[in-house]
Amino acid sequence: MKKIAYVGNDVHQDSITASVYVGDEREPSIERQMLNERKAVEKFYKRLSDEYEVRACYEASSNGYVFYRWLKELGILCEVIAPSLIPEKRGDRQKTDKRDARKLGRYYRSGDLTTIKVPSEKEEASRSLLRLREQMSREVRNAKQYLLKFLQLRGLTYKEGSNWTVKHRQYLKGLKFEERLEARVFDEYMLMLAYKEASLKKIDDEIYTLAYGEEYRERVKRLTMLRGVKETTAMGLITEVVDFKRFSRPREMMAYLGLIPGERSSGEEQRFTGITKAGNPRVRRLMVEAAWHYRHKPVIKKRKGSDLDESWEIAQRAQRRLHDKYWRLIQKGKCKTKAATAVARELTGFIWAIMRTV
Repeated sequence: MKKIAYVGNDVHQDSITASVYVGDEREPSIERQMLNERKAVEKFYKRLSDEYEVRACYEASSNGYVFYRWLKELGILCEVIAPSLIPEKRGDRQKTDKRDARKLGRYYRSGDLTTIKVPSEKEEASRSLLRLREQMSREVRNAKQYLLKFLQLRGLTYKEGSNWTVKHRQYLKGLKFEERLEARVFDEYMLMLAYKEASLKKIDDEIYTLAYGEEYRERVKRLTMLRGVKETTAMGLITEVVDFKRFSRPREMMAYLGLIPGERSSGEEQRFTGITKAGNPRVRRLMVEAAWHYRHKPVIKKRKGSDLDESWEIAQRAQRRLHDKYWRLIQKGKCKTKAATAVARELTGFIWAIMRTV
């Protein structure tokens, strides 16, 4: 039988540094820096796999999963590591590519690293679409702010109601400027806003079509039974989390989203801090946004004769329980933000329960 070689890889845009540990050795037996190119990677790992049973790992980063897929095609086990959960030594203030690769190799061998779920290429494409929607939504907000600030500097503040209503947009279309350049700037701001809003509408239509396609329809139907969860939110949860069944308990998913309180306990003294904010910030934001809807009075509807009845019952229990929890915390003197965060944490548990029924 071949010996097992644990390989820690520090992957960058232009280069990859690999440290290979065989057996219980304290120092790597092989260290290599190579170009981040498929030919160079294949050449190194083919030679290594001829002699050893190779197990490789690297940190999740902006370089994506290309390196993972290269090794997978070679038949080599490769795992992607959650960067925020890599153990750190407080006294270690030196950081180089070689030291990072060595650290990954040692911790991977000892089993002290936490891996993440790698999406398929199709799942990654769907995730990219949802992230594009998030970016375009931010662009629309910015475009609106640019336009309002431009008008405010000229004393043109709309005071007959809320901004961006039908009447407000009619008011904007009726504005005239004596200065030619000011009129040109105003027109450009209006065109920029119209373009970004149209782009956002196209992306929303694409997400809706994807949500009710064959791959996602079942999961989206179940998630949208929850109050505050529509198609865009459901698709955001599905594409970011990917596999809900990897969490054996709801608290594991809460921890993954960084919604559990941190702890600084010593001896008999227990001291809890704010939420950890570890893990995926996009999903955490979606959960908190959905949680705010539970401050409203529950609207309970009956649903009979459906294969989704189990998920429906979970959604109705969530609506009653989370509404009561929000107002119970408010009555205890908690601020609205903390109450909504606590509701988001419990909502995560209900989502976990619904997705286990798929």
